[in-house]
Order: sequence, then structure tokens, then C-alpha cells
Amino acid sequence: MYPERFIQRINSQKYVDAEGLLKALEDPSPVSIRLNRSKLDKNPLNSMTVPWCSAGFYLESRPSYTLDPLFHSGCYYPQEASGMFLEQVFKQVSTGDGYLRVLDLCAAPGGKSTHLSSLIGSQGLLIANEVIKTRASILAENITKWGNSNTIVTRNDPSAFSELYGFFDIILVDAPCSGEGMFRDQIAVTEWSEENASHCSERQKRILTDVWPSLRENGILIYSTCTFNPGENEENVKWMINKYQAETMDIAISDFKGITEIEYQGIKGYGFYPGRIKGEGLFISVLRKTGLSGSIKRRIRKKPDGELNKADIEIVKEWTRFPAESTIREEDQIFSLPASNEDYNLLKQNLRITKTGTRICTSKKNGYVPDHELALSEGIRKEAFPAAELDYNDAIRYLRRDNIMPFDTSKGWFTATYKGVNMGFCNNIGNRVNNYYPVDWRIRMSIPETTGRYIITWDTK
Repeated sequence: MYPERFIQRINSQKYVDAEGLLKALEDPSPVSIRLNRSKLDKNPLNSMTVPWCSAGFYLESRPSYTLDPLFHSGCYYPQEASGMFLEQVFKQVSTGDGYLRVLDLCAAPGGKSTHLSSLIGSQGLLIANEVIKTRASILAENITKWGNSNTIVTRNDPSAFSELYGFFDIILVDAPCSGEGMFRDQIAVTEWSEENASHCSERQKRILTDVWPSLRENGILIYSTCTFNPGENEENVKWMINKYQAETMDIAISDFKGITEIEYQGIKGYGFYPGRIKGEGLFISVLRKTGLSGSIKRRIRKKPDGELNKADIEIVKEWTRFPAESTIREEDQIFSLPASNEDYNLLKQNLRITKTGTRICTSKKNGYVPDHELALSEGIRKEAFPAAELDYNDAIRYLRRDNIMPFDTSKGWFTATYKGVNMGFCNNIGNRVNNYYPVDWRIRMSIPETTGRYIITWDTK
């Protein structure tokens, strides 16, 4: 079932229980989600907690996320449990206080980015980057659904960050890899080869080299892969230590049974192996930069391009809780920025930005059209819009972008909600209600008659 060369190699890795690992890889993948506590205060019924994540839960079976309105509203994210260990790393290497600049370099589809956005808080800045256009669009969608206002999405090759000397406090490089940790999926097995693993190792070195200058002195780089291959894991970390001024940091794991500490020529990493932990395969190591970075060439501006006019300021004040000083206008669109004005100008000069913070609205000749990003954002002033609570069937119709029956609301904009959580905007124009759910996000699959069987049941306590 598995490549012979892979089996030979894991048998040579002393810290790997090869027999136990191969047996565990034959079992189904555990199903896990991470909750967005800013939107949902309930837990999944009959679930188990992920030990290293405060909002992580294992489910008994895999639901249909597509058929669950709460998924589309950003109440939870389906995420592999091992990757949620990022929470423990972040809490141990950072206080999380103040204006913290964080980069998730290889961010799509968004599991670790949405996690980081929750960890860094409203005062921090997260740059979630993905080089591939289609994946960057998915990343931006998932960031929007999550609803935190502290994230900018960019689409750049890692080399684009090399001029941002010392800009970031923390960088996560969840590097593309040979995927051995995902060998429960036959596609991952089929795509594996020693040549591909070697290619991945060289690509990882290039990625690390490109992004390293943008980490400040004493800044933290979190390096992770979903493979067991030493050539992509501890050997690459050792290569970084030899090449640059850096050291690995110890992470306390004694409270979490099954995580394997890996020591290799003076560096440390941590392995997650199916059979020892309930999750997929993962390697993670934490590096602290001990050397200096260069200085950034900044073109200083007092304000970003596109200051708001009086009417813009009034609508921002009426519809949002965003401070006026964090909002900008770009052409006919108004945004709230998570970055300082100076930082945003710097990022705009050096990077291709896909999602500029939170888009609040678009200015039209006859008024303002609120944006879907605002509906899902923590920054919306909910009392500014009437809410129409939808039952499950109407919620699915809304997500399909079908016609919605008129509700008992006054003319104008209102939010469609499900279980009290915003799903998006509608506009009551009198004789009908216009559905403003994004066209590209609409549900396209056929809907089974017994849809309730396929979604998560929540504890009512």
C-alpha cells in the first residue's frame, strides 16, 4: 500500500514507531473542527476536546459542511487537529499583546490563518499570503467568513517579502511538502516519490531564505510540514541554524500525551505521529532570530491614498464600530485597515494585496451598498440593520442565492441570520427582497431532503 522506500526510511528513524505508524495510517482520519468563539458559544454534541487547542473538538463523524449555514457564517473551521498545536506554540513564544505583526506565508486554505487571527487579537496585524491565485481567493473567502478585522490577504511569491527587513515579529512557514503525514489519503501516497521529497526540501530552503530578512531581531519563525521526512524537517532546520544567526526554542509538551520531541545535532523539533496522537502527521520547530535585519526603505505619507469625505465618515460611524482613523477609501470602496497607515503604505508598495482588511461598503450615486464582508465582520454595528431570522430551509435557499420571500422588515437593508448569527445582507425594495449573498460563494450542490442528518448537532447547555 505504501512505497517501499518510504517504509525503509521510517524504519531507520529511531524516534518513529514504524509498525505502529503504518497500522494507524490504515484507520480513517479523525474529524475535527475549531470553533469561532466570537460567534458561537456552544460545543458540538457528543464531541471530544482537542487537548492542545481551547476551541478544538473531535467529531464522531464527518458532517456536510456545505449544508451547514453556521459553517458559511464562520462559526467554525474544519481543521486537522495536529495543526491546532499552533496555539500552544504561539502562547509560549509570544504574549500576544499590542501591535504584533504576524505573517502566515503559505496560508491557503486558511486553517492556520483563521487560528492566528483569533490568537493575536484585535490589536495585532496578520498578513495571510498565498502565491497561487485560485488558492488566494479561497483564503480570502475563509478569512472573510471568520470575521476578524485584523487580517490582510496578499498574493505574492515569498521573494516579495525579502525587502521588508525586520518587519514581522512572528512568521509561520507551513511549507509545501511531500505530504507523508496525509498518507491516509491515497492521492498523497500516489503522488509521493523520493525525487519529489528532495525537490520539496530544496523549495523549502528557498522559501525560508526568501522570507528570513523580513523577520526582526529576536523575532520568531515557526516552521512546519505535514511530512515525516527528516530531509524536509529537522535537516532543513539545522541548515537554517548553520546558515543564519538563529537558535531553536524549546516548547513545553509534557501536558500533551503522544507528541514526540526530536533532537538532531543541537536543534529541536516536535513530531505528531498517527498512532501516538489523534490527528494527521505534522512536524513543527520554532526558531528565534539572533542576528540583525537591514532597514526598510519607507516612503512616508501622513495618510493612505483616498481619505473619507463627510458622508463616508457618517456611514462608517452609523454601520460599524471601526475607528474613523482606521478607514480609507479606494476608488468607490471603503475599507477598515488592521494596519497602521504607515505600515499599510509600505505593504501596498511591496506586495500584491488581495483583501484589504474589511470592506465596509461601496459608494453609489444614490447611497451606499453594504458589503458582505461587513455582514460577517466583528466590526459591524448590529443595531444598524434589522435582522430577519431564517429557519434552516430558508437559510439554505439564501446560501443558494435563491429568491427570498419578503420578511416583516421595513424597506432597506437588513441582515439574514441563522441561529442569531449573521449570514449576509438582503435589501427589501418593497415588492421583493434582493439576495446579496456573493454569487461566487453560492451553494451549487443538490440538496438532499433529509439535510438535517448531515450537519453538526450542538449542545444546548
